[in-house]
Amino acid sequence: MHPNALLELCAELVSAVNKLDAPADATVSAFFRQHKNLGQRERASLAETVYALLRERLKFQNLAQSGSGPMPRRLAILAWRGSDSFLGAALSPVEKQWLAQVQAISPDSLQPRLRHNLPDWLAESLLAKLGEQEFWQLAAALNEPAPLDLRVNTLKLKREEAQAQLTAAGIDAAPTPYSPIGLRIEGKPALNKLELFTQGGVEVQDEGSQLLALLLAPKRGEMVVDFCAGAGGKTLALGAAMRNTGRLYAFDVSGHRLDALKPRLARSGLSNVYPAQIAHERDDRIKRLAGKIDRVLVDAPCSGLGTLRRNPDLKWRQSPQAVAELQAKQRAILASAARLVKPGGRLVYATCSLLDAENEVIADEFCAAHPAFKRLDAADALAKAQVSGADGLVDNGALRLWPHRHATDGFFAVAWERAD
Repeated sequence: MHPNALLELCAELVSAVNKLDAPADATVSAFFRQHKNLGQRERASLAETVYALLRERLKFQNLAQSGSGPMPRRLAILAWRGSDSFLGAALSPVEKQWLAQVQAISPDSLQPRLRHNLPDWLAESLLAKLGEQEFWQLAAALNEPAPLDLRVNTLKLKREEAQAQLTAAGIDAAPTPYSPIGLRIEGKPALNKLELFTQGGVEVQDEGSQLLALLLAPKRGEMVVDFCAGAGGKTLALGAAMRNTGRLYAFDVSGHRLDALKPRLARSGLSNVYPAQIAHERDDRIKRLAGKIDRVLVDAPCSGLGTLRRNPDLKWRQSPQAVAELQAKQRAILASAARLVKPGGRLVYATCSLLDAENEVIADEFCAAHPAFKRLDAADALAKAQVSGADGLVDNGALRLWPHRHATDGFFAVAWERAD
């Protein structure tokens, strides 16, 4: 495609994504379905450009004010992540001069909010939590793309065997530093064409998400519930940990999300998983299982702010009001899920949020209202699951993962054991 034509398409996509009226990944996917003539490299350039824009939206919008021409084109030029020579061929002499002037501006000369690129309410919360030095480390980490993590399906092969197969395919993979079942890949190779993937040997899953499954630590023959299963990434990890024995229920209110589990479940080789759509957290299916379940995982609906490296649009689409609404859901879901747990059973509450409001606040309220549930030390539980460096992953007894400290998505998880 001619460089200017591709830049114009990029500006069109920028305009659509910048409305923030839908998840960015859905907007990008819909755009590519409309433009099926785009090649793989062209799609990558456009997608990476809009994600770069979303990560540093405040900075790019500020710098774009000095240019001329349509604003979406200016933003596309500033955030461009394709070939520099390709971009140069698309620009007019005036645009080239303007871009050079903007690129000469030192980032250190910009206002703080143009450097951290977070909404004020979120920046203030994280600064109060972490302090000045760590806040800026986190802000920098959130503006970088996430690595690609894989979970090895240990029901089918060992991690070393999966790593060897990836190496044979020309893909460099290193063991994840904490999870004993993870591999980390740089770049974005076409995994869906590899036999290792199509035969269920590996699944894409952030290392932090793998650690949640390891914290629940289900055993052979147990009754286990993944209460908010979604597309089933953690469900599959739990089923493999159970060695395809026992009974694993995957509950979710979204049938669409559970449908996404079906092809993954078919690849996995698991036969102990029972997906079921529920109407709400008080569904009759839940009531029938009350007091019968050995392990319950509640990966609760949350703001998703721990995943900003992958979903940078979330920081612009969330708000304090939305977080308050999520808290009400989190309280209700956790209370209902707790009723499933039998005496001596384990309950894990988790989010992929960075905010105390969705994490420690919810966990502390649950502790106060449910004295029969005793907090477990996550470091001990993770160490028993052969997680390396478990002590460095835990804050006040809870799993607390940060992108700048652990190179994972941001996660929080607390575990309880029911005493009676």
